[in-house]
Amino acid sequence: MPMTQKSKMLVETQTQRDRALQLLEALRAAKLRSEQNLAKLNQTDFLKKVTGSSSMDNAIASTQRLIDAFNRVLDQLQDELSDEDLAMLGSLERPAPSVS
Repeated sequence: MPMTQKSKMLVETQTQRDRALQLLEALRAAKLRSEQNLAKLNQTDFLKKVTGSSSMDNAIASTQRLIDAFNRVLDQLQDELSDEDLAMLGSLERPAPSVS
């Protein structure tokens, strides 16, 4: 049986959400490396000093908001799928909870 449009949207949205989760982890790792490098050089992050948050903090927060939006869409799509669609999708994982 072919996938319905909503099933396809759910799979694609989950794929993009998972890519955003990978990006979030990469951003967090890069932030840690950046902070370690600044500490080694005895430097400060001037943007963070002025605004209270670094460009990495802003990128992490933006990516987290994107993941939260994907999770809301996934919840809505899963609520709208029929039991038949859900069975066809099999063990599709539920959206990951928001992590701040």
